[in-house]
Amino acid sequence: MQNQGIGTWVGRRAQRTHDQAAIAFRDQRIGYDELDERILRLADALNTRGVRKGDRVAYLGNNHPSFLEALFATTLLGAIFVPLNTRLAPPEIEFAVNDCGAATLICQDTLLGLARAGTENTSVTQRICIGRADVPGVEDYDEVVASGSARFHDLPVSLDDPALILYTSGTTGYPKGAVLTHGNLTWNTFNALVDYGIGSGERVLLISPMFHVASLGMGALPILLQGGTVVLHEKFEPGAVLQAIEQERVTMLSGVPTTYQLIEEHPDWATTDLSSLRHLTCGGSTMPKRMLEAYEERGLHFSCGYGMTETSPGATAMPPHMSIEKMGSSGVKQFFTDVRIVDEQGGSLPPGDVGEIVVSGPNVITEYWRRPEATAEAIVDGWLHTGDLGYLDEDGYLFVADRLKDMIISGGENIYSAEVENLISDIDGVTGVAVIGIPDERWGEVPWAIVTVRDGVPLDTATVLTHLQDRLARYKQPKNVVVVDELPRTASGKVRKADLRARFGG
Repeated sequence: MQNQGIGTWVGRRAQRTHDQAAIAFRDQRIGYDELDERILRLADALNTRGVRKGDRVAYLGNNHPSFLEALFATTLLGAIFVPLNTRLAPPEIEFAVNDCGAATLICQDTLLGLARAGTENTSVTQRICIGRADVPGVEDYDEVVASGSARFHDLPVSLDDPALILYTSGTTGYPKGAVLTHGNLTWNTFNALVDYGIGSGERVLLISPMFHVASLGMGALPILLQGGTVVLHEKFEPGAVLQAIEQERVTMLSGVPTTYQLIEEHPDWATTDLSSLRHLTCGGSTMPKRMLEAYEERGLHFSCGYGMTETSPGATAMPPHMSIEKMGSSGVKQFFTDVRIVDEQGGSLPPGDVGEIVVSGPNVITEYWRRPEATAEAIVDGWLHTGDLGYLDEDGYLFVADRLKDMIISGGENIYSAEVENLISDIDGVTGVAVIGIPDERWGEVPWAIVTVRDGVPLDTATVLTHLQDRLARYKQPKNVVVVDELPRTASGKVRKADLRARFGG
């Protein structure tokens, strides 16, 4: 067999698992045999429509069986799957689609308006819609699947071939496409299996969108490789999560601190049967002590981790039994991954010394899509320079100290301040702007904009939000706008954001 890629995983598993449920969605139960057939049919249909190895297929949708079908069908052909964040504004979608050069777009009917607005002036020539068949120029997804033959396309796909392009916000304000290969995703899956002890028959509840690599790479792919069941929720709702854990006998849950907090605060928390849960993974930021203890009281232990899109996404993982003893840590390096702390010259630092976190391993990307300069800056001698500051203790546990990049993590979503600042700077009368993260009990942190304006120019939060409304995803928009007389700057003119965080962050 020529195809070594992830596109073959469901077919290989179907030979072994047959009618076992691969996906549970609403009232549907989709077995591995059925899922394999739909993937083969979709792959054939896409091939008939001209999709070839190396082509990009964009997907705009929430958690849905079609996401996994499209992912595996696209990669089965050696083409590249490009999932788009459903919270993006049309110009952001337009940038990503034009940057990757996707000619095919698959989207959900509820997002068709956004899809059309975001791809009107792009390379997209064919649109396939899930749930709607009556729009001119748009094909019905189920009809496309039915039109294909359930024959296997054994195309030469290697572990070094690109499988995904995931767009991450850039420090310059322009997103970069992180290219994840079949090998990156395969080795990340191996890391998850080893470090989280994922076995056969697991049932993972995905409450975070799969267009984020954490939900896909640490949840869906490891479970499907092991022949388990992926329970899909289209959106996060704490009560529905608790109900699903009890009714579906969920064994694994992945999320960020905010989601776990909202689950614990729900009225049904105390009465829900959580006895099936064995694995709780958490990323985005460290889990507060109060939340660790609340879950420990229910016999549940967390495996917090550190990673990013560029590491597919795992870099470190916390052994669950150490979550209290090593509280505040993001764990140890994952099994097939290496983590170091380096100084400004790239030299390794001893335990306890703070420096930049760098990561290496077969799960780490080797390039950004058509961004050779960004690639060369980020990946040096095989080590990914994360831009994050941290230290390793004597036992090799990572503690993240701060961020070199001006990135805000709000409810698990990454927000780069430069992207927001560029748009606010376009507002007439604004003479300076700095976007910073302010601590927030629910979301971890939220963006605030600190601005200076010309004399006599009125500016408030409402004005800024009106300007950003159709230009920027809502979660990136500032929750508050503060007008100041001047921004603190270094001798070279750079804004001292640490001073602003100290002043406004309390």
